[in-house]
Amino acid sequence: MTVPGTDTITLSGLRARGFHGCLPAERALGQEFVVDVTLFLDTAPAAAGDDLAKTVDYGDLAVRLARVVEGEAVALIETLAQRLADVCLADALVDAAEVRVHKPAAPIPLPFDDVIVTITRRRT
Repeated sequence: MTVPGTDTITLSGLRARGFHGCLPAERALGQEFVVDVTLFLDTAPAAAGDDLAKTVDYGDLAVRLARVVEGEAVALIETLAQRLADVCLADALVDAAEVRVHKPAAPIPLPFDDVIVTITRRRT
């Protein structure tokens, strides 16, 4: 996704343990989820003043995203992705966010590398 005239900040490979899924075993045992987010925003004001207050603190964002993954269980990773997007868009500086939720240990009875749900949400 690209938003013309906008910069991006990407946080990739954030890992957290969650209990999301439709199967009882997923809810009981949990598994690792991997999250990638790309934020679309204007970073020029932060760069001009070398001011963290005028951009997104990605360390703080990582903590908030991990809390969502580790928090209330949901059946679908689509729902989890939406909750993560809501966290990203809670920052007034963010115009849009692309969220990718990886579920590499999904209960699929065949060899596979990963299951990924990707959503893009814009500020309304």
